[in-house]
Amino acid sequence: MDSRTIGKTRRLKGEFTVAADKSISHRAVIFSALAGGKSVIRNFLQAEDTMSTCRCIRALGAGITDTGSELTVNGCGLHGLKEPQAVLDCGNSGTTMRLLTGLLAAQPFFSVLSGDSSLHRRPMRRVINPLELMGAEIQGRQGGNYPPLAIRGKSLQGIRYELPVASAQVKSALMLAALNADGVTAITEPEKSRDHSENMLKAMGAAIQVNGQSIGIHPGKELETQDFLIPGDISAAAFFLVAAAIVPGSELKISHIGVNPTRAGIIEVMQQMGARIKLENKRVIGGEAIADLIIAAAPLRAVRIEGEIIPRLIDELPVLAVAMAAAEGESAVRGAGELRVKETDRITAICSELSKMGVMIAELEDGFIVKGKGGPLRGTQVNSHGDHRIAMSLAVAALIAEGETTINNAGAVNISFPDFWQLLDTIRR
Repeated sequence: MDSRTIGKTRRLKGEFTVAADKSISHRAVIFSALAGGKSVIRNFLQAEDTMSTCRCIRALGAGITDTGSELTVNGCGLHGLKEPQAVLDCGNSGTTMRLLTGLLAAQPFFSVLSGDSSLHRRPMRRVINPLELMGAEIQGRQGGNYPPLAIRGKSLQGIRYELPVASAQVKSALMLAALNADGVTAITEPEKSRDHSENMLKAMGAAIQVNGQSIGIHPGKELETQDFLIPGDISAAAFFLVAAAIVPGSELKISHIGVNPTRAGIIEVMQQMGARIKLENKRVIGGEAIADLIIAAAPLRAVRIEGEIIPRLIDELPVLAVAMAAAEGESAVRGAGELRVKETDRITAICSELSKMGVMIAELEDGFIVKGKGGPLRGTQVNSHGDHRIAMSLAVAALIAEGETTINNAGAVNISFPDFWQLLDTIRR
């Protein structure tokens, strides 16, 4: 069993960048495959999830050249993808499966999407329902709710659809289907979710209009090739933001991080808790806001997280539970039931593992309550549950725990951040 042992740390110091943005990396490959010609993707995330997307896109006929520092995608155009000769393996990546479901629903051929045992437990009905309203023919286990998914591509019709829950993956899947549908597709979200798909499709010349939480897509316009520069992933930076805030005497500078407002909820909440975070060298590249983040240790206070901000920090909630444990007072997260259908049930996982370390944390149906500074954290044996974000959150907690903490299934970080352990070692003082 792959494990890592971490002892209490005196302080964290350093200047670095983190893994490239996973969400943007996925989308850059998929959208480039639909452009007619060569797109270049610089600073592409080399991780298990994004490699799953590349593997599937290659199987659909797009050419991908990987030099390690950049990816070149020779796209097929909106109508040039080919029927795959085998099942498309999405690995552990829910993003890959959900976005490709939308893409393939409108293609004139048959395809099957599968993945690992964890992905086979993740619900897909939220994507399939609106696609079926467009005329898609998709079958899966338990009434189409679970993979593998068999997709018989056909002509689709544009629809008006209101998402019951804000979801960038569902929204992006519908947008991909809409590119090849007959008529306009209009999508409305209850709250604004990450908008990388909208930004990238605009840059590539798609006929798309965005008005607040509503999106309109007119089909048929060919996508233009692009040169993409992927920023650092704020979801990866989040672990170091929390770590520097809670380990006394720490100060870190994290360069070239995407601070898209639909993703930057972690910064807002940490500042609300009293964290000393500064954004420097702000700029916009390829429609995405980017900045260098400087954070220093500071006393934190309790916070309540709920409502419209949830979609803007859903992936950061496990590590925010660690910040809450180090804060003064009682914190709460509500309205985050989406955490239960990630790579694992992240509500149960983070509550059970932090409890082993002495954190006073109570599980709720849609979140958790944390009593901050309920006592010193203690090192012990914990488990990532095979989830990359749980593994990294427990590593942050271990930095302030007495004694040593052993994290089992630590290799899960390779899903999104293969260099995490090495980077953590370089900044510990």
